[in-house]
Amino acid sequence: MGREALVPCRWNGRCAEVKALLESRELILRGGLKGRFAIAEMSEIGAEGEELHFRVGEDSLALALGADLATSWAKKLATPPPSLAQKLGIGKEARVLVIGEATEPTLIEALADARATDAKAAQLSLAIVTSATELATAVTFHEALPAGAPIWIVHGKGPHAAFGEAPVRRVMREAGYRDNKVSAVSQTLSATRYARPKG
Repeated sequence: MGREALVPCRWNGRCAEVKALLESRELILRGGLKGRFAIAEMSEIGAEGEELHFRVGEDSLALALGADLATSWAKKLATPPPSLAQKLGIGKEARVLVIGEATEPTLIEALADARATDAKAAQLSLAIVTSATELATAVTFHEALPAGAPIWIVHGKGPHAAFGEAPVRRVMREAGYRDNKVSAVSQTLSATRYARPKG
C-alpha cells in the first residue's frame, strides 16, 4: 500500500538510520529514530539534492532517499489525498442514486453535489446497508439503472462489524455481481464497488 526505504535520517541535528514508511496519511520512522508524522501537519516539503526535507511544528527532518526517490516522495507528500467523492467516482458529472440513509459526515459531504434525483439521472448507485434484507432491497432499486452501472455498497468495516464485507460479498455474488474496488469511508465503514460482468 505505502512506500518504504531504509535510509539515513537527520532530525533536529540527531542522525541515525531509519526505516521510513510513507502511508496515505502519515510518514512513520522506525529504527534509530522513531516517530509518526501526519502528512497534513507537514510544511516546507521539498527535495534538495539527495534528501527529502520537511518540517513538523518545530522539528526539521531530512531523509537521504537519493535524488529520484526524494523528488517522488516530496511530490506525494505535497499532493493532497483524493477526497472520498473522488475515490467513489461521483460528482456533478457522475450522479449517484443513494439508497438508504447516509449519517457518516464524510459520506454526507461526498454526496453533497453528487445525488441524482432518480434512477434515470444516475450513472451509478450507492447503498448504505446494515443487513441482508437492506442489501437485497438496495439491489432491487439498483436494477432500475442502465445495465452495467456499478453499485457501491457501504457496510461495516473490520472483523467485528455486524454486517461487513464477507456477508455483503456472499449476497452480491449470489445475485451475479462481482466486486472490483474498495474504499475506506470512515473508521467504522467501508465501501465495496460491485458490477455484473459483461457478457
